[in-house]
Amino acid sequence: MAAGLTPPTARVQTGSGGLHLYYRHPGQPVPCSQGKRGQGLGPGVDVKADGGYVVLPPSTHPRTERPYRWIPGQAVKEMPSALLAACSPPPAPPALAASGPTLMRQAGGISHPDRLLAVLLDRITTAAEGTRRTTLYGAARGVARMVAAGALDPADAITALTDAGRRAQQTDRDIRAAIRGGFQDEGVTAWPTPTRSTEPQPSMPCTPASPSTSSFPGLRRSTP
Repeated sequence: MAAGLTPPTARVQTGSGGLHLYYRHPGQPVPCSQGKRGQGLGPGVDVKADGGYVVLPPSTHPRTERPYRWIPGQAVKEMPSALLAACSPPPAPPALAASGPTLMRQAGGISHPDRLLAVLLDRITTAAEGTRRTTLYGAARGVARMVAAGALDPADAITALTDAGRRAQQTDRDIRAAIRGGFQDEGVTAWPTPTRSTEPQPSMPCTPASPSTSSFPGLRRSTP
């Protein structure tokens, strides 16, 4: 986390030995985030804001049985603009249609595939914290059914789901796992599985060796 983002403010020592910093809400949306690599403020730093909650003193930690306590010396300060900017999600990338048309068509009883796809993607980007990966998996199943019906091109489907997952602050690894699982459960292949080549391989020549280099005829001892 960059230096200077968290100036002195009201603090709580948690029952597990952690630290909570409290800032006054700025009056504009502030999303929650988890302290994961590549997300929010970085590893180990959670942000609890709109829709989130924390444990307050004098609560007791269930594992350590130690109390949460206020650290004296500071009042709640205004949330600095640099911290607000760091907590805000990055600007949404251009819609998929801006970079290339998504191949959709009426098929399998789906009269408006564009509207259905938009609803499924919106579920991902608006999912509450803690439900985003399962929501992505569920949406992937819905999109996979569109692919199976012939209403949506598979490559465009994966691109749209990946974009929505990133906007929901999911890692590429979690996004790929959710898409693969959702497609697989609908009997649709998300990414082809690499197969071994069935072409015959050239045989290695076997050079006879003299008794002085090997005690097994037809084999040559490797030189260290």
